[in-house]
Amino acid sequence: MSVPSPALVGRAAELRTLIEAVTRPPAVVLVEGEAGIGKTRLVRAALGRLPSGDRGVLLGYCHPIREPFPYGPVFEALRDVEGRLPPTRELNPVTGALRGHLPEIAHALPPSPEPLDDPRAERHRVFRAIRALLASVGPAVLVIEDLHWADDGTRDLLRFLTGRPPEGLAVVATYRRETHGAARSPLGRAYLHQPDTTYVVVPLAPLDAGDVGSLAGALLDRSDLPSSFVSRLHERTAGIPFVVEEVLRSLPDAEGPDALDRAGVPLLLREAMAERMAGLSPAAVGAVQAMAVLRVPAGEQLITAVGGDPAGLGEALRAGVLHEQADGRYGFRHILAQKAVYDAIPGPDRRSAHDRAMIALEAMDSPPLVQLAFHARRAGDTAAWLRHGTAAAQRAATLGDTALAIEVVEGMLEDADLPATHRGPLALMLSRFAATGLSHQRVVRLLRHVLRDDFLSPGARGEVRLNLGVVLSNQAGDTAAGRSEILAALAELSDRPTLAARGWASLAMPGWGTDPLSMHQEWMARAESLVATADDPALAAAVRANRASLEMMIGSPDAFAVAATLPVADPRTAVRREVARAYSNLHDAATTLGLHASAEKFAMEGRRLATETGAQYPAFLLASSTIRRDWLTGRWDGLRDRAASLGELATETPLIAVDIWLVLGSLALATGEWDEAYRWFQAAGLDAPDARYVPIVAAAAGGMIDLHLARGALDPAVAEAQRAVARVRRKGVWVWGSHLIPSAVTALAWAGRMKPAAALVGEYAEGIADRMAPTAHAALDTARGALAAAEQRHADAVGHFARARETYAGLPEPYAAARAGEGEARARLALGDGSAAAGFTELAERFARLGATHDAARCRRALRDIGVGFQLPKGRRRNVSVLSQREREVARLVALGRTNREIADVLFLSTRTVESHVATVLRKLGVRSRTEVAPPA
Repeated sequence: MSVPSPALVGRAAELRTLIEAVTRPPAVVLVEGEAGIGKTRLVRAALGRLPSGDRGVLLGYCHPIREPFPYGPVFEALRDVEGRLPPTRELNPVTGALRGHLPEIAHALPPSPEPLDDPRAERHRVFRAIRALLASVGPAVLVIEDLHWADDGTRDLLRFLTGRPPEGLAVVATYRRETHGAARSPLGRAYLHQPDTTYVVVPLAPLDAGDVGSLAGALLDRSDLPSSFVSRLHERTAGIPFVVEEVLRSLPDAEGPDALDRAGVPLLLREAMAERMAGLSPAAVGAVQAMAVLRVPAGEQLITAVGGDPAGLGEALRAGVLHEQADGRYGFRHILAQKAVYDAIPGPDRRSAHDRAMIALEAMDSPPLVQLAFHARRAGDTAAWLRHGTAAAQRAATLGDTALAIEVVEGMLEDADLPATHRGPLALMLSRFAATGLSHQRVVRLLRHVLRDDFLSPGARGEVRLNLGVVLSNQAGDTAAGRSEILAALAELSDRPTLAARGWASLAMPGWGTDPLSMHQEWMARAESLVATADDPALAAAVRANRASLEMMIGSPDAFAVAATLPVADPRTAVRREVARAYSNLHDAATTLGLHASAEKFAMEGRRLATETGAQYPAFLLASSTIRRDWLTGRWDGLRDRAASLGELATETPLIAVDIWLVLGSLALATGEWDEAYRWFQAAGLDAPDARYVPIVAAAAGGMIDLHLARGALDPAVAEAQRAVARVRRKGVWVWGSHLIPSAVTALAWAGRMKPAAALVGEYAEGIADRMAPTAHAALDTARGALAAAEQRHADAVGHFARARETYAGLPEPYAAARAGEGEARARLALGDGSAAAGFTELAERFARLGATHDAARCRRALRDIGVGFQLPKGRRRNVSVLSQREREVARLVALGRTNREIADVLFLSTRTVESHVATVLRKLGVRSRTEVAPPA
């Protein structure tokens, strides 16, 4: 029986939603549903019904067996852009970074830029280049099919693109909805779309009985199908359109209520495919079965090598059993069809086909190791399976695709037929991959499962548990669980003192946990005593790295001398990988201390070593803490976007991106975005302060105190101050209080608690007295100034704030310098000093240049209070649509959903003045509603 191409039935609302979203770019549309539900058909129907115009359609596909080729689906889609590209001279120069990835259009791209030393920076440049390329092709629809099979790199890239898509781009992704657990976006929990981006999720459910009848009628060209037939069809197919189609293709007719029963079984897809296969010649059957064995789209030569007869492929295509895909490859229209054919192949024939697939794939210039491992396993060749699987995992890890490396090893470990002698080495391999990579969620689950089994030797068990503890402490940010595993591992490593030394050295890092510094120093001494007699250069380097890190973190005067002993030029990769980790820690610690010139040197050397040794974790930490250094040193231009872009790459490891969340919170505080600041400070560690990175938690607490004070919430500010100071006091590392203590003293003093405030100043002074920490000493002067001002000792306050301002300016930390300068100006004003007005004027300009609009508005309010006028820069009169500086500030807060009263509080204006500014913003932007206002660029 002939059945035409299926009609789109029962999807009118979904089709309308999809078309409306795609025609209102920038847009992100996620089409979700189970296999065979009609996701692809809906997208194709929508694309065919788009309004006429010059809108490009770019198609990319994810596959169930993937090799380590990050961003492959997107690059596949971009191969079709050549005809839409503008002249090379008009392209953004950054698009030249894609020449090596897109050889088909390399001639149309600008020259390749110089390679970057930092792999994270290189990846971000590729992301920017892809976004710029998409922006250059005008209105376009980027379709990525089967996102559930995407590699982590592709997901990261799509998060980047969909977080801030080009103006004319609509991104449409199809994916299978998860069938268990809590529903979540395929773009990750951290994905947030912008207010000006159309964002739609189109869920597809099975068809009801009426729609199944309509679909069957359209497929069979019948309007008189018996109701009993339709009911039975719906029951047996569960309303899945693809199954309905394949079942109807296998029916000889649809007469009578028993037609479905006459088809064989209750209309399962494998029965439908069997009927279709029965009409093919042996040659065509061989081609179809070869494709089922290969699983992923393949070319004619490979299909022929597995299936035998080249004539069969053409017949299978003409019969519609196989379909031609992009780049001369062929495959099934749906994974369900592939599975149905594969399951019907007799076992011995399947094994023979997998053997032929292995031979053909091994003959390739660059054999796909993941596919080879798959075929070896299905062929029953255990030795080849272990060989190819191990090589695939190692290659993936080398290329930075740790997630795939873990996926391969995980699949092998979970296989019941894996020989017991190989489980231990694979478990160790998995734990080592995890310790040097960024992925952790699946690893933690699997390693815990491995540790519950009894196939590991005691020494191997200890090493796996130690690596699990490191992953939990570092990548997962779960210090309590990580420390528990490390302590348990130390008990299991009694006969392996070198590994035990690594465990003690890990515990010795003082930035984590609630133990006092003295305990960390004791653990460090244990590690050093164990490693002293060990002949293990990598271990010695690891312990030395932690000692240098500890000394720098606490501001020890000996820190630089210890750092100078690190074996930076050692020829062994494992040793230099430990030095790369040390330099990332040294950069972070020097940034906290205010030693920014030294921090920059550590960063440069650390990036070089991380690139040379493939150390992902240190590379990310360097990038993250560099964002914090940029904030401290006043490099705020584009900082919010840089931080957000880097944060997009940390969706699985949000707890090690706390520097980024701290910076985003501090920037939000400086611009009066109260809700955003609160949310980011919580993410930076205040959500679980005892389990987070202590120096960042202390800084976030300082920001939260300032936020409460800015909102007039004195009691919460005091409570936050007391909790945060107690944490630092318990740890005993007072140099970490540079962004906390001045705020805490201010909150206590404003609440009239002068004695506790004075005691805190004294305790802080004693705690940092012999420390190498210029930021902490400047903070001490700031805290003394705040205390003096609260005690009405304004002359003393002027001196303290002035010294702090000068120290901060020399570091340089211009925002902190301006904040100290504001304290100085207010103290001068209290003394009746006429220079206060000039000070506030200069400070308002400094804050505005940085982008600290709330701080600038506070200084302008002080000028108004003393009767001094202040003129804001205005837009050019020739262009009446250009927003002035004040209007841009108002527009930004309107776009965030703030009320006029809230805007007035942030900008120190009257509500009536804000109402006037809002009306002007709406008129200049040509919109009717506040909800249509987008954040100014």
